[in-house]
Amino acid sequence: MTNEMIKVDNLTKIYNMGDTEVIGAKDINLQVKKGEFMSIMGPSGSGKSTVLHLLGGLDRPTSGKIYIDDVDISELSYSGLCNVRRDKIGFVFQSFNLIPTLNVIENVFVPLAPKGISDEKREYAKELIDLVGLGGRIHHTPNKLSGGEQQRVAIARAFINNPDIILADEPTGNLDTKNGKEVMQLMRDMNIEEGVTLVIVTHDQNVGNETDRTIHLRDGEILKDIINKNSSNQSRSPEPPVTLGDDTSDESAVTY
Repeated sequence: MTNEMIKVDNLTKIYNMGDTEVIGAKDINLQVKKGEFMSIMGPSGSGKSTVLHLLGGLDRPTSGKIYIDDVDISELSYSGLCNVRRDKIGFVFQSFNLIPTLNVIENVFVPLAPKGISDEKREYAKELIDLVGLGGRIHHTPNKLSGGEQQRVAIARAFINNPDIILADEPTGNLDTKNGKEVMQLMRDMNIEEGVTLVIVTHDQNVGNETDRTIHLRDGEILKDIINKNSSNQSRSPEPPVTLGDDTSDESAVTY
């Protein structure tokens, strides 16, 4: 048993667009420790969302291996992948993806549908909703909530199955600065309190700086791997840093 929650070996994803091949990820090697809070950054088209979808078993790699808690998910059947996503991974999306006809607690219940909703899970859902600050709006539907409140519901929903990993695609992308900061603080608090491993995709450097570590992608490849010194959680023991000649930031960087 290792301390790695996620391990990626030589991960490549190629999309065939007619006669054209588009590289979404190229020869990526990556390890994420249990309890780590990591961000993935890069320009549009750099492969950020592709990598996140591969880590979450939402897409299949062209080649390479993806290990989730020592299980090679690249070799799993469709039903096996579904089980990993249900039991191991929670997802948070930029567009919230709440069901408009369901209220707050009913939306949080959605991932429980395949197994059924026990009394214990009903109580846990209420605890999560209180934790994200929406205890007084538990019966409100999404159209009666602000964007920040809807994202809080999405975060509670992601945690309802007690996942080991949360994958978040631009979780602050549709929020103003104030709500974005509150959502990031909420995710950090739950990272610490629940011990969950968090991987988020973001285009916002300020958001990236709030995580323990930032992976920068370009053209589907890892450009650099940075340990963020201002992070409140220094659980990862970084490799000896290599200073980039053209990088003037205060962070430690490992280049690839």
